[in-house]
Amino acid sequence: MSSIAISPSAGGSDLVFADPAPAAVPSAKDAWKVLIVDDEEEVHKVTTLAARHFTYDNRALTFLHAYNGAQARELIAAHPDTALILLDVVMETDDAGLQVARHIRETLDNRMVRIILRTGQPGLAPERDVIVNYEINEYKTKTELTSAKLYTTFIASLRNYRDLLTIDANRRGLEKIVDASGSLFEIQSMEQFIGGVLTQLTALLQLDADALYCSASCFATVELEGALRVVAGTGQYADARHRIAHEALPAAVCADLLEAHRQKKSLYFDDRCVIYFYSKNESANMVYLEGVHTLAQVDKRLLEVFCANTSIAIDNISLKQEIEDTQKEVVFCMGAIGETRSKETGNHVKRVAEYSKLLALKMGLSAKEAELIKQASPMHDIGKVGIPDAVLNKPGKHTPEEWAIMQTHAQLGYDMLQGSQRAILKAAATVAITHHEKWDGSGYPKGTSGADIHVFGRITALADVFDALGSDRCYKKAWPLEEILDLLRRERGRHFDPAMVDVLLRDLPDFLQVRDSMRDV
Repeated sequence: MSSIAISPSAGGSDLVFADPAPAAVPSAKDAWKVLIVDDEEEVHKVTTLAARHFTYDNRALTFLHAYNGAQARELIAAHPDTALILLDVVMETDDAGLQVARHIRETLDNRMVRIILRTGQPGLAPERDVIVNYEINEYKTKTELTSAKLYTTFIASLRNYRDLLTIDANRRGLEKIVDASGSLFEIQSMEQFIGGVLTQLTALLQLDADALYCSASCFATVELEGALRVVAGTGQYADARHRIAHEALPAAVCADLLEAHRQKKSLYFDDRCVIYFYSKNESANMVYLEGVHTLAQVDKRLLEVFCANTSIAIDNISLKQEIEDTQKEVVFCMGAIGETRSKETGNHVKRVAEYSKLLALKMGLSAKEAELIKQASPMHDIGKVGIPDAVLNKPGKHTPEEWAIMQTHAQLGYDMLQGSQRAILKAAATVAITHHEKWDGSGYPKGTSGADIHVFGRITALADVFDALGSDRCYKKAWPLEEILDLLRRERGRHFDPAMVDVLLRDLPDFLQVRDSMRDV
């Protein structure tokens, strides 16, 4: 048992250490912190002596000592994880202790620490008024706290404090899960959900905060040569996320995980456990928990039931993500079909998608809108599937009649997509019918001008032309970059939104980086 004291003669500024902990006693890091606030040195000595052998839940006590209200405020601010305060009422003033209690509850907003008021003059602080007005947890006269009474008071207070921490940890875990439920389509939603699960598990069983969640897809296991991937972690494993288990974790931990995976069952040890369960999406999942100590059979059952039900939720999230990923892939493939029909193969639609997202973000659109146009812009020429090959792939210049037929692809694309209620397809319909409109109103099919052209159409128009001019087509060779930039400058305010041209020219290296990373092969 160790003590941290503010010397009564130090004016509250110097920390001195006393009673160094024997080797057999847990370190101060693992101990319950108890703050003694009293202006009588003898009270500190007697209390420390009486509790010198006290332990609760395999944890000893470490004492912090303050001799007036100012020192108490300083120590509780520095040690917000203090579990218990033994607080004298009358010190430098008749209500110094009460003011400390009010400061803790109201100014520091610390509702967790248990406050036991000790007074030698109960008449100055009537019990009923104190309990009601100062959020005190217990009221004792100094003569009441004999060694036996002190023991029972410590047990009750520390149990109460521990349970409050458990409730708070559960609340935080639930908040993570609730937050995740509102963003199931985001990349991080699965990890956020599992992070909440880990917080709940450690709180349910009053475990240490060192836990991690591993998921080994049967297919991914083959590709990664049998390695497990860490999906989420807490405590000392928080930095292991997104990493291969054998690269991020101690060898002993990996051995436990692999053994559970080999036996396809949960494993329990004296101080840790691996919970194994198999989900319907054909992936083996494992939860590794440290600080478990000895689990009762009912606790083991609770862990496995909890994880089995979590597996159902994970399956549902995975299914939702799979549906969205499939939808995005189908939309992209449809866009590629339009390009293939006109023999414009390669990475054109991929580059247009990336240019569109980049330009959208630089123009101040939200991340959600930028992602939407990235997914929708590959569909800008889907209407070309309805254009006859003889017109679509004519190597020379089109006749006026042929050009009129070519222009119908914008309306054809819109007609194909506009009946859908899906956000991506609705956006794609907008892109299809607006990407050939021009800022000065000379475009087609409707001759819309300026800001009346939907921003998705204006963005895609610039992204499409920027990439098309730099690509080989059946009717032309790729233009040099400087000629492309000259055209954009000339068409600024005529064909293209002038503000968008300015942004592209200003940040040209960013767009060229996209081009260079996705060149046609």
